[in-house]
Amino acid sequence: MGCGAGSIAIPLAQAGHPVIAADFSPAMLGTLDAGIEFYGLKDRITPLELAWNDDWDLVGPVAKAVDAAFASRSVTTNDLKGALVKLDRTARRRCAVTMVANSSPRYDLHLMNAIGASVTRSNGFVYAFNILIQMGALPQVTYFESPRRDTFDSLEAGVADFSRMLEHGNEDKIDRLRNYIAHHMIENPHAGEPGSKGIPQGRYMLDHIRKVRWAFIAWEPVSAPRPQPI
Repeated sequence: MGCGAGSIAIPLAQAGHPVIAADFSPAMLGTLDAGIEFYGLKDRITPLELAWNDDWDLVGPVAKAVDAAFASRSVTTNDLKGALVKLDRTARRRCAVTMVANSSPRYDLHLMNAIGASVTRSNGFVYAFNILIQMGALPQVTYFESPRRDTFDSLEAGVADFSRMLEHGNEDKIDRLRNYIAHHMIENPHAGEPGSKGIPQGRYMLDHIRKVRWAFIAWEPVSAPRPQPI
């Protein structure tokens, strides 16, 4: 669920697994379709336009349709319990979600701490764990970090890019941000090469790697199996 452009769905299909790749965004599914065509995976991947707040009994996969149901970094809903229940009812053997386990991925926590800016930390993964316990599941949690590099072509470009992190209460830290970037920007040895989003990397980067901590939560489904036809 929340397959995006297929960063997980395509490798799974290439490994020989049939995949139902669901996302609420037609644009993302369009990009996925291009990937399916490019890699010749039409017989392995079934795209599905589906949102968390849709009635899955009407428009989603049937109950217990797959061995494993998961959402990687895509549990964006106001009804967290409802989302977990929907994954649970869809899977026969295993469910999993990956959720941020500190500040939002849009923040560089190292930078924000260095300039004295406040950052709201996410506790969604804690709520998910507690909800699963209440559902009768025995969730297992593993933590991991993903590295990110932000690159830019000049001091002003860097300030413009990182200043988005100061929105909603830290706008007065812009001078500290500029000073920090000026003292910590270094030459990027990979400038011009494709970045993580396919855009050429900038000339400069900061002298530290931005790390985002994630919680991988997995559990065995607790919902009743689908009734077998008589």
